[in-house]
Amino acid sequence: MYTSKTSFKTTAEWKEINWRKLERQLFKLQKRIYRASNRGEVKTVRRLQKTLMSSWKAKALAIRRVTQDNRGKKTAGIDGIKSLTPNQRLNLIKTLKINGKAKPTRRIYVPKKNGEKRGLGIPTMYDRALQALVKLALEPEWEAKFEANSYGFRPARSCHDAIQQIFSELCQTSKYILDADIAQCFDKINHKTLLMKIKTFPSLNKQIKAWLKAGVMENGVFEKTETGTPQGGVISPLLANIALHGMEEHIRGLTGIKTRSQTPHLIRYADDLIIMHQSLEVIQKCEQAITKWLEPLGLELKPSKTRICHSLLNLGNEIAGFDFLGFSIRQYPVGKARSLRCKGKTLGFKLTIKPSKEKIKLHLDKLKRVIKSYKNAPQKILIQKLNSMIRGWVNYNSTVVCKDTFQRCDYQLWKKLRAWGISRHPKKSKSWVKNKYWHRIDDRLIFSAKERDKEDYKIVLHRDKPTKRFVKVQNTRSPFDGDWLYWSKRMRDDPTVPKRVVILLREQKGKCTYCHSYLASGDKMEIDHIIPKVKGGKNTLDNLQLLHGHCHDAKSKIDGIQERRINDNDCVIEEPNELETLTFGSEDESLW
Repeated sequence: MYTSKTSFKTTAEWKEINWRKLERQLFKLQKRIYRASNRGEVKTVRRLQKTLMSSWKAKALAIRRVTQDNRGKKTAGIDGIKSLTPNQRLNLIKTLKINGKAKPTRRIYVPKKNGEKRGLGIPTMYDRALQALVKLALEPEWEAKFEANSYGFRPARSCHDAIQQIFSELCQTSKYILDADIAQCFDKINHKTLLMKIKTFPSLNKQIKAWLKAGVMENGVFEKTETGTPQGGVISPLLANIALHGMEEHIRGLTGIKTRSQTPHLIRYADDLIIMHQSLEVIQKCEQAITKWLEPLGLELKPSKTRICHSLLNLGNEIAGFDFLGFSIRQYPVGKARSLRCKGKTLGFKLTIKPSKEKIKLHLDKLKRVIKSYKNAPQKILIQKLNSMIRGWVNYNSTVVCKDTFQRCDYQLWKKLRAWGISRHPKKSKSWVKNKYWHRIDDRLIFSAKERDKEDYKIVLHRDKPTKRFVKVQNTRSPFDGDWLYWSKRMRDDPTVPKRVVILLREQKGKCTYCHSYLASGDKMEIDHIIPKVKGGKNTLDNLQLLHGHCHDAKSKIDGIQERRINDNDCVIEEPNELETLTFGSEDESLW
């Protein structure tokens, strides 16, 4: 529709761009890069990458992803720019090109769970857009190369894929486990080794080197960056995955045995990794091999988070089982009736994967803080806030053994809500408080409001969410392979996606009803009322539609509604009194 030579004068022209056509053309080019990389045709890959990065459509989409699709907190780099107007976006397209230069990043700190702080490097708006453009070209090439059991920071892959792979490895036999974590992975990657691994054409190689060597500004003081990739950059997760690529193949070649059952199996999510094998000697050899393999990258295993254990038996001072990605994984000895069976043979144990104690405590603490902070709020407001948090947590954990965990969470929640009611009415009896805030619904006493015609009038119970086993992504599959049927089916059958979202995806045939483009797994999707609630619209499925985040913004401006959003545990509040939990597995931006 538009070419790079087109002159733009009005802000309306940014909105008039045929984004659906641009995305389709871009994806065709990315698919060609992916297939050429699969065939090992390096020259073809480089030619297509240069074509993509010089195209107007790729630049426009990269800028939109950085300036509009980013729904998080807007943080400026050293340029002080947080957002761009439509005119500024159009002007940026004309100037966006690889020039081998980069400005320093702005250092900010975010708190970690253990009380420490993680330093982030926030690039300038120009560098963010250019990194998004480079990522559009590099990602398809490396998706064709990445190993099957690498799941972190990749399109259409999630924690649940890694957990399901662990389940398939341990469901029929007990094994020794190396549970390891790479210390300061993002901060210590050797630049020279990383650039040799990327091995791209000279101008792009020079640009990536400029980003790595750009340095950081903190309180007006410049500091050089001799190692590491800046956390906070658009391209940083991809560069970290490229740096750690090859670890799985290296481990499998240690024993010299090609039989799948006798080779060690590595599962990696970003800088967290698990290695499993039936022999303790092989696991110890793997630990030494990984340590040696990481040396050229300037990395090492973190001693405090590296341990060798067994999935069924205690190994010295090490208790059986391990925690990985917020889940507790362990085999328990059981009798013949409850034991797992393999080829007609009783194994004598069962495998249990459930939410870890740390994650359960963290969830209950969040609920407790909300209940305390809403001490004087109406009951229905408290219910709405708690339901959004409960839905997000149970959706994430409903793919594993969670029945007992959910029942315990419901009991703890009941005690907290009872204390909330008693504190509001200290002069009333417990039975009076029960009759005021708990009502009988379907033969159960449930914490609920009297207005039953309203949405979220009753508390959502953890145990009401059924368990549904997650289906792992097939081996080296990638969204860039163009198999729309497979990826759309995965989105539809994903148990972590809310039922209402699945229904809307099916009715809309996977497309946004505003721009008519396909909804991708990494896109920010929001539920919108066709007729706004403030104008009398109902909260029923026939009045709901699933839109891109930027499309929702545009429609709300037309409707004349000032929206408010609260991102808390994957909860999105789009319009007044509307709550919907969106928990999609991938944060990466790619078509499914």
